[in-house]
Amino acid sequence: MPRVALVTGASRGIGLAVAKALAADGTAVCVTARGAAELDAAVGELGPDALACQGDVADPAHLDEAVARTVEEFGRLDILVNNAATNAPLGPLIDADPLAWRAAFTVNVEAPLRLTQAAWHAWMRDHGGAIVNICTEGTHGVGPGVGAYGASKTALLRLTRQLAAELAPSVRVNAVSPGLVRTEMARFVWDRDESAIAATFPLARIGEPEDVASAVRWLVSDESSWITGTDLVVDGGRRVRAAYRPA
Repeated sequence: MPRVALVTGASRGIGLAVAKALAADGTAVCVTARGAAELDAAVGELGPDALACQGDVADPAHLDEAVARTVEEFGRLDILVNNAATNAPLGPLIDADPLAWRAAFTVNVEAPLRLTQAAWHAWMRDHGGAIVNICTEGTHGVGPGVGAYGASKTALLRLTRQLAAELAPSVRVNAVSPGLVRTEMARFVWDRDESAIAATFPLARIGEPEDVASAVRWLVSDESSWITGTDLVVDGGRRVRAAYRPA
């Protein structure tokens, strides 16, 4: 019987690339996003075994609905990919607005936890599964203007490891931490001078959504069945370059 996945923030960018990669393996996919038109277009690309569930991951009712509709439509839920995220508020952390800070944690930390809880109780507790949380290679360092984003994603990474311990052995929980990827959310970084930025990567280019999707695809496959609680950094070697000092 085909596997079933729920992918959040999947109307474009990394989320859509993940949904496409899973669908190419024959997985039925429920995709969520806030924009109805983009979401419908994504489902059109994914084929007949795709379901759209429009809503905001900041809304707990939407999270429950997404899991319930997935199980109702497809009869199971084997894979959960928590991809939806916000990088607001941008700017120095010392000046961050408390309400915006809380909103970042609601989307980037609380929503993945709530979805994991819902997926666990609806299907995975009794049948097993695989969960991947999309974090960021920024959790391994710091950068200007993205303190709230980095702090929330660091919390998500910690949550990933905790859940990996709690849900084993039936459910595996891992993280993928992308570096700079060509997405709309990161456009303010890569669109300034892409060639100069690419030159700072050992692999001499910024990432594409498909690079991250391949990592997720592997982590939810049987090929990674002895891996849980890990963080797979997909950053074109940027973290290596940051630590490398030629003699």
